[in-house]
Amino acid sequence: MSTDKLDRIVAEARLNREKREKDYREQALKIYPWVCGRCTREFTRANLQQLTVHHKDHNHDNNPPDGSNWELLCLYCHDNEHSRYLEADASTATRESQSQSAGGPATHNPFANLKSLLKRE
Repeated sequence: MSTDKLDRIVAEARLNREKREKDYREQALKIYPWVCGRCTREFTRANLQQLTVHHKDHNHDNNPPDGSNWELLCLYCHDNEHSRYLEADASTATRESQSQSAGGPATHNPFANLKSLLKRE
């Protein structure tokens, strides 16, 4: 694939994403009060650019017209929400890889022969 074609595809994808984001952001700002859903900070037209739309299910293509998948969050709370999501995802992946590498749950019983070891001869 030529670089021109790839550049055109990437530019088009970015434009489509920006259009989609603008659409659901404008809808969310009409539906909800301009308040962060976590820290309750209030916003005005002067600082409205710091209020973001968070997708509750983390799917940016899930944009129901009633806004049920959105919540307005300030930049800081939005970053915190995504970092918590990424940390939880990484933690799950770590636990899964550890259980796979360990071969499942432990089956050895270190006390199985304890009675015979404690018998006095």
